[in-house]
Amino acid sequence: MTRRQVLMVLLMAVAVALGAARDFLTVNLNYQIDFVQYPRGVSYAHSLFRGWTEGWDLAALVRLKWLIAAGMAGAMLGLCIAMAHLVFGDHRYRRALIIGFAAMALLALLLERLSGAYPPFYGVSVKLLHVLQYPVPRFLIWAASLLPGRRAA
Repeated sequence: MTRRQVLMVLLMAVAVALGAARDFLTVNLNYQIDFVQYPRGVSYAHSLFRGWTEGWDLAALVRLKWLIAAGMAGAMLGLCIAMAHLVFGDHRYRRALIIGFAAMALLALLLERLSGAYPPFYGVSVKLLHVLQYPVPRFLIWAASLLPGRRAA
């Protein structure tokens, strides 16, 4: 394996690990939000997570959820840029990736705001935000390295 290929594998491993961490955090955060928001006798969040967020009110938990989402999307964008650099040998797609991520985030926000009038938009909004936070775009960039004439020299 070349150094470039090793780095690509490492980037994918980091992306998958971040995706797993995101899952742990958001699933448990959603359980804790449910526990705080509704009168529940028990929180189904992991005990470790409950310890981290014990005493937090609903507003703080929702802020944490948005911070995690923004942080994960930013980290995944950085990994996308790094992967594209490895695949194509330069940063020619950096601007397109940044604009694409920003456009998808803005579309998700718009659809979330419009979901009051048309409820199915909410589900689409959530899915768009998930795309920004998971390793799938990195896999697509990696797959582009298999196309003829698209590899870095």
